[in-house]
Amino acid sequence: MALALAPAVILCGWFVAGGVSGAVMAGMLWGGVMAAVRTFLPAYHPHRRFGAANGVTTLRAAGVAVLAAATLHGPGGPFDGWPLVAAVAALLALDGVDGTLARRTGLASRFGARFDMEVDAAFALVLTLLLWRTQGMGAWVLLLGLPRYAFVLAGRIVPSLTRDLPPSWARKAVCVQQIATLCLLFVPGLPQEWAFWLGGAAVATLAWSFGRDILWLRRAATTGTSRPAAPPQGTPVHRAPPPRPRPQP
Repeated sequence: MALALAPAVILCGWFVAGGVSGAVMAGMLWGGVMAAVRTFLPAYHPHRRFGAANGVTTLRAAGVAVLAAATLHGPGGPFDGWPLVAAVAALLALDGVDGTLARRTGLASRFGARFDMEVDAAFALVLTLLLWRTQGMGAWVLLLGLPRYAFVLAGRIVPSLTRDLPPSWARKAVCVQQIATLCLLFVPGLPQEWAFWLGGAAVATLAWSFGRDILWLRRAATTGTSRPAAPPQGTPVHRAPPPRPRPQP
């Protein structure tokens, strides 16, 4: 699948950036994504099949690589206006497909969950860069794309932040609101006042979500009540077999 998508990613990168630089950037990003998949798939995906769910996530990653190439072009590029809104909305719609497929096919895994999360984070960051570079929005919009990476960086300094978090529907809802808001900010003719308030509300909910998780992790570190996050639905739980009884003399 990676080899089949590579020419399309490179060609689309050339189109959206209006030059060879876009093709090079999209191709390099795509190569990096595939290298990461090949590195982590064997250890964290216990199934023999890659699965349709991971295929959808891979397709989303290809779309993100193409959108990243579009950041090389300034305002008024060849890929702007409603076509850009449609592309962003399509990638947003696919976000809920991979998880559903994984649960229905019984091929959920730690790899799939992490792959989905990292594509979401990259998608948000690329959208904020597009809004800043091509739509004339202020640098404040980057606050909608940087929190995940700031959180990872903070974990390098404060080890307790690297612990697993329990599943949370609130966290998922905030993520959907974040991407949906970014999609709305691309709508042509959106009043600046609306853009400011929509973006501000999304930043506030992101701050609340990350703040809540940080407090939970810090409290768990001090009380020793931390527990690993539950595996995604459908993920096999591997337990050691019970010891065999000793034969009686």
